Amino acid sequence: MTNKTDRRTFLKNTLATGAGLVILPTIIPASALGRNGFVAPSNRHVMGFIGVGSQGTYNMKNFLKIPEVQVVSVCDVDKTNRDKAANIVNEKYKNRDCREYLDFRQFLDKEKIDGVGIALPDHWHGIIYSAVANAGLDAYAEKPLCRTIDDGIEIVNAVEKNNIVWQTGSMQRSSGEFYRAVELVRNGVIGDVNYVEVGLPTGGKEKPAPALVDIPEGLDWDFWLGPAPKVPFRGVYHWNWRWIMDYSGGQLTDWAGHHIDIALWGTDLEHTGPVEIEGKADYPRKGIYNTPSEYDFMCTFKNGLKMRVANNRKIKTGGGATFYGTEGWINVDRGKLIASDEKFLKAEIGENGYKPYRSRNHYQNYLDCTRSREATIVPASTGLRAISVALLGEIAMLTERKIQWNPEKMEILNDDHAARLLKRPYRQPWKIQ
Repeated sequence: MTNKTDRRTFLKNTLATGAGLVILPTIIPASALGRNGFVAPSNRHVMGFIGVGSQGTYNMKNFLKIPEVQVVSVCDVDKTNRDKAANIVNEKYKNRDCREYLDFRQFLDKEKIDGVGIALPDHWHGIIYSAVANAGLDAYAEKPLCRTIDDGIEIVNAVEKNNIVWQTGSMQRSSGEFYRAVELVRNGVIGDVNYVEVGLPTGGKEKPAPALVDIPEGLDWDFWLGPAPKVPFRGVYHWNWRWIMDYSGGQLTDWAGHHIDIALWGTDLEHTGPVEIEGKADYPRKGIYNTPSEYDFMCTFKNGLKMRVANNRKIKTGGGATFYGTEGWINVDRGKLIASDEKFLKAEIGENGYKPYRSRNHYQNYLDCTRSREATIVPASTGLRAISVALLGEIAMLTERKIQWNPEKMEILNDDHAARLLKRPYRQPWKIQ
């Protein structure tokens, strides 16, 4: 694949059926497979993990708790992360068999596995997510799906071309309060919804540029940068990459895959996008961090619905998604579900009412779908729609212009300068293949 993939091939919204699982040739002792005992090789899902920092290791630990999963390898450009993750795997199975890789290309070339868990800085998503899909491997991959919309289109095309199962790590969809909110809203409990507010975390503050420091032993800094511009090492990596636009869009793009995703799900707009976007942001004026500290933009959809996305200080109900209907409102956030009237939350949905896709465990939903070959609760195409709203807002705020968007063709209309921001140039020799 190339970066010139036809946008029109993006339009499928569900995954096709694909190949079955790889069967291990050996039997692993039941003691190595968790407290539920023996799992036959034919039912085992063999996994490796690319990116085993904080979130990657968190995901890996949760998969290790599931008896049907066998973790066999880890890959990371930081040896400290690599060794720590491999030790966790080895301790689980009481052996030293976990294989370690620095280079994801060697990992994909050598590993004979069923699926991959991926958690990386956003600027790597286009290349590595596409490479995993083109290797024909199922994937549990962290949100946001991509750093740019063009990268997201490439990823979705690769997923659908290779008929793999893809779970985007927007795990709020597998939490009860979000399911209930969507069920109530989609069944008209608060009437017709024509306005939604999405509150995301407020961004960070200005940070003076740190002095140049030595690269930590075991970290391949040039590989960490990958397709991003080459810069000297200043100690900003791992978590703090989120506040630099070469790698991420800050809190806006970090949380879009959560609350914007829920807003789209609740309004039945998860397979489309806005047609108009405008807004403003405050950016740090000095220092090394340059993602917006505060932001506020409005999206208008073809059906007339308006969706405001802003940092939570600007939203009356704070964080989460707030649906405003003709009869009242419902706000949902992590661990919170409130409404303008308690009666809305107690509403009973009849047998003929709309029932959202139900998942009670994001990891298990991925595994179930690798067997059924059905779409997960957040396939790649859905993950792209959520982050696209944030990325279009980013473009509107950077250009300080109203953006006209064609959600079917995934194109910015009548603004060549804004359209160029649908992608970011890769540092040579990196490219999507």
